[in-house]
Amino acid sequence: MPLTAGAKVRVVVVGGGTAGWMTAAALARLLPDHCSVHLVESEAIGVVGVGEATLPHIRAFNKRLGIDEAEFMARTRATFKLGIEFRDWGRIGDSYIHPFGTFGRGSGAVDFHHYWTRLLREGKPLPSLDSLSYACALARGGKFDRPATDRTLAGTYGYAYQFDALLFAPYLRQIAEETGARRTEGTVATVERDGESGDIRAIVLDGGERIEGDLFIDCSGFRSLLLGSTLAEPFVDWSHWLPTDRAVAMPCRTRTAVTPYTSAIAMPSGWRWRIPLQHRTGNGYVYASAFVSDDDARRALETAVEGEPLAAPRMLRFQAGRRRRSWVGNCVAIGLASGFLEPLESTSIYLVQQAITALIELFPERHISATDRDEFNRVIDLEYDRIRDFLILHYHATTRSDSPFWDYVRTMPIPDTLSEKLDLWRTRARIVKYREGVFLDPSWVAVYLGQGIVPEGWDPRVDTVATDALLHSVETLQAEIAGDVARRPDHRSFIERYCAMAQAA
Repeated sequence: MPLTAGAKVRVVVVGGGTAGWMTAAALARLLPDHCSVHLVESEAIGVVGVGEATLPHIRAFNKRLGIDEAEFMARTRATFKLGIEFRDWGRIGDSYIHPFGTFGRGSGAVDFHHYWTRLLREGKPLPSLDSLSYACALARGGKFDRPATDRTLAGTYGYAYQFDALLFAPYLRQIAEETGARRTEGTVATVERDGESGDIRAIVLDGGERIEGDLFIDCSGFRSLLLGSTLAEPFVDWSHWLPTDRAVAMPCRTRTAVTPYTSAIAMPSGWRWRIPLQHRTGNGYVYASAFVSDDDARRALETAVEGEPLAAPRMLRFQAGRRRRSWVGNCVAIGLASGFLEPLESTSIYLVQQAITALIELFPERHISATDRDEFNRVIDLEYDRIRDFLILHYHATTRSDSPFWDYVRTMPIPDTLSEKLDLWRTRARIVKYREGVFLDPSWVAVYLGQGIVPEGWDPRVDTVATDALLHSVETLQAEIAGDVARRPDHRSFIERYCAMAQAA
């Protein structure tokens, strides 16, 4: 589609919420000379508002937008997140943490897990794997401190945030509007398309206002108003691999410790999240409706929450999968309008961020290029596909047979791409290497070993080290991590000193 020479690209964002305002803020702040940003949203249309846990990549996004961390955390009542705790996944009674950091010292010609695998196969008595990761040890101890900037153990981890999603979007809206983005209140009534190209020409609101644009960003959530409903881009259904299709969410008063990690606790027909914020704890039960009724799921959540409920349970419905393409014509879908992968590994906001990053890097100049569209779709498809495999692994790598749900996910056929990853791990303790993708080696190691998939072989260079020397190194490492972590501040006290939320008037 040709654009007016020398003019700014007129970007129309349909939908607010986290995805819409992240997009508007980023484009207005980072491409002020290339585009104008006009966001349309309706207060009558609710937002999902439960994506409260994030991955460390959000720190880079916030930094690019010039966001002050302490102010952002205070405004969104955020806490720090060092990883995700998984309870009862491999088998009932198990617990492990997927850390935002390495296992071992994070350096060396051979990765730590190869040495660990050899010791496991030799049947040696070993400490928990969590105790050999600095991030896990901090999390288990309820501690937090900034990572060191050197190559010491205290520099082998990162962190993310746990925040109130209903406060994040308004915070970003302020940034976007201060930087030049325009907002209009209204609901889209009709979408006008070019009769020849099929591109979107304008949207018409229920009040009659007509808004023209060059590039339309669909942030309309599950409705996928532009990409799905208007352009009829097909949806690729992954529910046979990821059968959870509903969630019931309910916040409660925080009665237990404000942990520096998110918890994912396996349930008979899915799993339950626990996300501690400064002012409350977020709770939810993600479940498969084919295996449990809505009423039973709601009652299970109400029984499991740890404190006084602050609101009635809220029901959500979804379907795992993605649109075949996320950029079609002059329409780019970002967030739930593009696809949905359940919140097990806190990837929703990450996928929004990656779509925004790719769009900025491929932003149209004189015309919208098919080559740029194809590259955008390639990058986004890879992100979705690789996250999909990682999520399926959590379910499939279980020995549980205590309910029909766990029987199904344990025995279901899995994608060939995941089968190849599992085969490589089982035979040689190797992780598939990718140039692009969110989850690096320690993430896969945490789930593989945390859920009991111990490789049969390892890197042969490990065999040059005597067993006694290996055991001594493990003991030394555990003691060094424990000693250093013990000196770090308590998570709650760090927050109160650094980014305490403003008290209500």
